Amino acid sequence: MIKYDTPFDRPGGLGPRYRLGHDDAMNRDAAGKAAVEVGWQAVRDDGRVRPELLEAAYAEPRLRQLFPWTGMGELHFSRCTEQRWTWDIPYIQPAGDRTYRVSGPLHGETVGPAATAQDAIAMVVQHLPADCGPAFLGTPEELAAHAATTQ
Repeated sequence: MIKYDTPFDRPGGLGPRYRLGHDDAMNRDAAGKAAVEVGWQAVRDDGRVRPELLEAAYAEPRLRQLFPWTGMGELHFSRCTEQRWTWDIPYIQPAGDRTYRVSGPLHGETVGPAATAQDAIAMVVQHLPADCGPAFLGTPEELAAHAATTQ
């Protein structure tokens, strides 16, 4: 049985949040995938990220399973579906003449320039954390607690 809790604390809301026990892992996975898809649609609808970058990111299976979010035209990826999102994955910033800069994972860190959206995506994928799997349904704190119980 799926139990609903609070709405996502994101402007515009993403819908109900699922609170599930460990015995309900299949429902949690399905709910997480649904939340990620809603996140991708919200980023598309937002219009702050260049369409060619969104298309390239969504076409990459390892990034498509992460939760996307934007800031100042930047495309970020999170290993969880709720704020505060994780900051352990590089992000992509627009640069002049349809080029990009890959930064992060933390502000002030730079991976390097990218001539195309595909190059930027390849750089992010190359720097993904080792255990970067489907986005976890919840907050970074809940992700950490879950990871501690499954090790």
